[in-house]
Amino acid sequence: MDNFYIDTDFKFDLAKLREAVKTIDSRVARQSPLGERDINAICLTQIPGDPNSITGGNVRGLYWTRPDSTGVEVMREERIDETKYSGFVKLFEDTYFKEVYDTLLKKYKLGRVRVLWKLPRTTLSWHRDPEPRLHIPIITNPGAIMVVDKEARHMPADGSVWVVDNTKYHNFFNGGEEDRIHFVATIIKQH
Repeated sequence: MDNFYIDTDFKFDLAKLREAVKTIDSRVARQSPLGERDINAICLTQIPGDPNSITGGNVRGLYWTRPDSTGVEVMREERIDETKYSGFVKLFEDTYFKEVYDTLLKKYKLGRVRVLWKLPRTTLSWHRDPEPRLHIPIITNPGAIMVVDKEARHMPADGSVWVVDNTKYHNFFNGGEEDRIHFVATIIKQH
């Protein structure tokens, strides 16, 4: 798998995506497992009947990092059974995100689906995840860059669906002065 590629089978309406962000943001506080403002996530899918599946460490999920100069890899958070995240959060079923989700399911089996914010002038740690991810940039700026392995890319907000190999070490940073907002879905498998 390439580090980044666009799935040309899809193109979503950017204006509708941005309206959906406003709607969900107005309905619920962005969730953060550690109270850190820079995590900023709203879950769109959950384990059916389990409201706790979209709180705490379940928002972030399992990842590995090398936190210091020793280079020793450590695991953070607990493993999540992504296959259980088959229920769309009822509070958001009337948004365009439900249509996007249903469309993506025609090609992909998805786990957790979230809308992720990255505040201006912030970054995430260098880490790797258990699975690849789909990204749909909704709001971005030229200073919002994702780095996978040693490859850096800006993903423009144009309705495209990006497949990103998050199983490799990566991070992203928002070097701009406005929020960077992406629709992000865990890929369990492609049909």
